[in-house]
Amino acid sequence: MTQVYFHCANAQRALLDHNGTEVADLVEAHERATGIARVLIATPGPEDWRDWTMHINDEFGDEIFVLAFSSLLGKPH
Repeated sequence: MTQVYFHCANAQRALLDHNGTEVADLVEAHERATGIARVLIATPGPEDWRDWTMHINDEFGDEIFVLAFSSLLGKPH
């Protein structure tokens, strides 16, 4: 098990994950990241999530991978 942190940011704001989550492997980390992003996107409000990214870091602060919210949203109509 590895402790990972899911930090979200755009050019104006950052949402830092101070608690982290234990995951078994990279597949689980990616699934959780995708799930978190989908919940944020689905939350009613004025936020345009297309320019947000999620930086997934390990317990040492090293970046494991980055997830662009735009990869889940597609192109605007």
